[in-house]
Amino acid sequence: MTVLRNAVRRSKRTLVAAVLALSVVAGTGGWAAGSAQTAVTGPAPGAAAWRADHSLGVRLPDPASASPAEVARFFAGLTEDRRQALAARHPLTVGNLDGAPIALRYAANAHALRAERDRELARATDPAGTLQDHQQARKTAARYAALLAPGRRILAFDPRGRGQVAEVHGDLATAQRTAVIVPGSDIDLATFDRTTDPYGTPTGMATSLRRQMAAEAPGVRTAVIAWVGYTTPVGLGPDAATGRLAEAGAPRLTRFLTGLASTGAPAPAVLCHSYGSVVCGLAVPHAGPGLLSDLVVFGSPGMRRDSAAELHTTARVWAARDTSDWIGDIPHVELLGLGHGTDPTDPAFGAHRVPAERAQGHTGYLAPGTDSLHNFAAITLGRYAEVR
Repeated sequence: MTVLRNAVRRSKRTLVAAVLALSVVAGTGGWAAGSAQTAVTGPAPGAAAWRADHSLGVRLPDPASASPAEVARFFAGLTEDRRQALAARHPLTVGNLDGAPIALRYAANAHALRAERDRELARATDPAGTLQDHQQARKTAARYAALLAPGRRILAFDPRGRGQVAEVHGDLATAQRTAVIVPGSDIDLATFDRTTDPYGTPTGMATSLRRQMAAEAPGVRTAVIAWVGYTTPVGLGPDAATGRLAEAGAPRLTRFLTGLASTGAPAPAVLCHSYGSVVCGLAVPHAGPGLLSDLVVFGSPGMRRDSAAELHTTARVWAARDTSDWIGDIPHVELLGLGHGTDPTDPAFGAHRVPAERAQGHTGYLAPGTDSLHNFAAITLGRYAEVR
């Protein structure tokens, strides 16, 4: 009898997990069929050559193990000529090295983007390639060329996988108020900025937020970073319903925030959209005190935390969801690794609720004219009394 009861219990658990998987995946993954992604982790390409470089007569900080503070101290002891020489020889390493001077990372990533663009242009005419190979190479080269446009400040760039990138909008070196945008599913180098659904992209979100901040506080110097530093889920599939990719991305976000602090940048408000809030939920508890001023999650499927208290952060925690966002229809539970847990907008979670009555759908929170955009700007500016 006991064996039978246990079998029934296991069957019920399996059925609930299956239903949950379908519901969560349908809610968080978008509308295309999903495919399992290989998470990009570890240092960018070129780390071995960097470690083997003894041209300065000193050991260079290991990109896999050196802390951002150690990296910052290393570069502080170099002349500008030596810094630039390292950036030219090892652009992908320096461009992604948290703790390195911000302007130096811009220069290094410009070197890296030009090299990758030229490599793709060569592939586009390689006789050994197919027509499809040539078309894809030209498309990728054009993408790199767009990131090299005058005025763009690329703080991180990694061509591996679907590509990762971080871009600064504004002058991070002089900013008084800053924000970091952490996006959700279906975002990579190709979809980082696009004309369709612009406010669902990191670039569109960052541009809109900074424009709103300028309108509300014209005398305040601001910078917003669009950060795509992790491998996001694609379409429907287990990746969107589980924490696997978030677990791989969380340490990268924690290190990125630590690196910003090491360069003297003010603690940012971190705005996490959709699956990005899962990444933030796993990253923030490991971020040191004072690394972020505020944590804002919106359109969240859950953070894999039962409450704001479990985030163990000194930052103020905020949550928003508009009534037309389909993310509200998914089950906010976690079972057998599926689902992302408690709804952050649930009063029991303990976050400050951010009104988003005029936002539309899952990607409309930073669209101009919405109350959510006004509120996110007020939070980033530290004007909490204006959140309404």
